[in-house]
Amino acid sequence: MRQVHEALSTQRDLAYTTVMTVLQRLAKKNLVVQHRDDRAHRYAPTHGRDELVAGLMVDALDQAADSGSREAALVHFVERVGADEAEALRRALAELENKHRPGDKTPHKTHSQPASGSTTG
Repeated sequence: MRQVHEALSTQRDLAYTTVMTVLQRLAKKNLVVQHRDDRAHRYAPTHGRDELVAGLMVDALDQAADSGSREAALVHFVERVGADEAEALRRALAELENKHRPGDKTPHKTHSQPASGSTTG
């Protein structure tokens, strides 16, 4: 807990109790997990950075779906990625296609993650 407070305090003046409250709220939302060592509280993220970013992207697509522009949002996203990222997308799509060929009874896996808050720990 003290390490988190010290790290955040280099950027802006925050009360120790404010940081403690935010971390407790993040724990209730399952964005961080709390470990107790004697009197100290230690926090760790429940999701890696990649998972969190993917969750944010899915949330953004879901918001676009509400306005009927999910496909347009995907097209704009793809137009902004570089060659390496485009190749990674192609590989991921090919893997997904191979996993779920016609006749495959395996359910599709979704990657919805909580997307609010920071996982600083």
